[in-house]
Amino acid sequence: MAHLTPIVAPTPEVLELDQGERYVRRGSMDSTNVSILKVDGQNGGSADLVMGYERLAPGRTIAPHRHLLADEIIFVHEGSGIAEVGDLKKPFGTGATIYIPKNVRVSVHNTGSVPLAIAFFFSKPGFDAYLRDTSVPSGQPITPMSGEELAAIRARHRWHVVYE
Repeated sequence: MAHLTPIVAPTPEVLELDQGERYVRRGSMDSTNVSILKVDGQNGGSADLVMGYERLAPGRTIAPHRHLLADEIIFVHEGSGIAEVGDLKKPFGTGATIYIPKNVRVSVHNTGSVPLAIAFFFSKPGFDAYLRDTSVPSGQPITPMSGEELAAIRARHRWHVVYE
């Protein structure tokens, strides 16, 4: 069965912008690209939802992928870029909402000159575990990830997220 984040007892949360479980993606090797898990099985104890916040540096791209079991919504808090969702390719700016139905290909490009700040929401858990496996807690040394290690992590999480 799929690897899921352990669930704690549901607890109401009120989190400020930079509060939550903070991570830096190992592939970026850039400590300014921070992802924050705010609500999931470990944060707030939601058995159903995953919500996080991420900053993507200018010129960076969220690689093409699809989530097999969960719808995703991205809310653009700051910045601009181009979203590719299925056959749709469209520019967006601050305040935009991007809806990605489950099993639809998505890629997001920061084409602006400032970090792209997004809130992401998933209808089912799974991405939270992938994020933890491909990241280090903020403030920890960012260890390089080999292609083989990334391939093994992606294979382990293929039940939820599939990258091209």
